[in-house]
Amino acid sequence: MKYQFICYPKCTTCQKAKKWLDDNSIEYEERNIKEDNPNAEEIRRWTALRGNTAKGLFNTSGILYRSMNLKDALPNMSLDEQILLLAGDGMLVKRPIIVGKDLVLAGFREKEWQEKLL
Repeated sequence: MKYQFICYPKCTTCQKAKKWLDDNSIEYEERNIKEDNPNAEEIRRWTALRGNTAKGLFNTSGILYRSMNLKDALPNMSLDEQILLLAGDGMLVKRPIIVGKDLVLAGFREKEWQEKLL
């Protein structure tokens, strides 16, 4: 199976994840999140695969997340509002993301990727 690997090439975690995919001979198609931001329809599908929640899809360590004070704002937002926010700027989305037919993993946690992808 070929996965979609959504990343930000300058991100060291994304570079580490890409190396892990290559080292484990996992086929993927790379997509730069800054140049090709996930749209609302994609994010809606991802949230469905993650139990109808956008939790875990936000880049909580990002400058934009902090400057928008999203830690306090998100609990008061609907899922649709959160999805539209994520679709509005790729830098709000946690990365890297690996997407398969029935799978979405956000952030690189080697043990989780090993369990789900190998």
